[in-house]
Amino acid sequence: MPRHFPPCKGPIEGLSLPQLAWDVLHREGIQTIDQLRSVAGQLEHFEGLGPITVRVIRQELDRVAAPGEQKFGDGGDAVWGA
Repeated sequence: MPRHFPPCKGPIEGLSLPQLAWDVLHREGIQTIDQLRSVAGQLEHFEGLGPITVRVIRQELDRVAAPGEQKFGDGGDAVWGA
């Protein structure tokens, strides 16, 4: 049965992610939304991030995207070419 963790605020303003996601992003040195956007296509390769957490991160990036900004989609494999 999947575990669901409540989102929490972290160092990247405007994003609410599970603590596990914040921990992994911190370990990877990702401190800004631009840095996170630049690696959004490779999140599956970050040790400790599973497919549900990756999807949550991408959904949060879409949620905070400025009007007209490229969206990341629903996190499906077709969008990311995985």
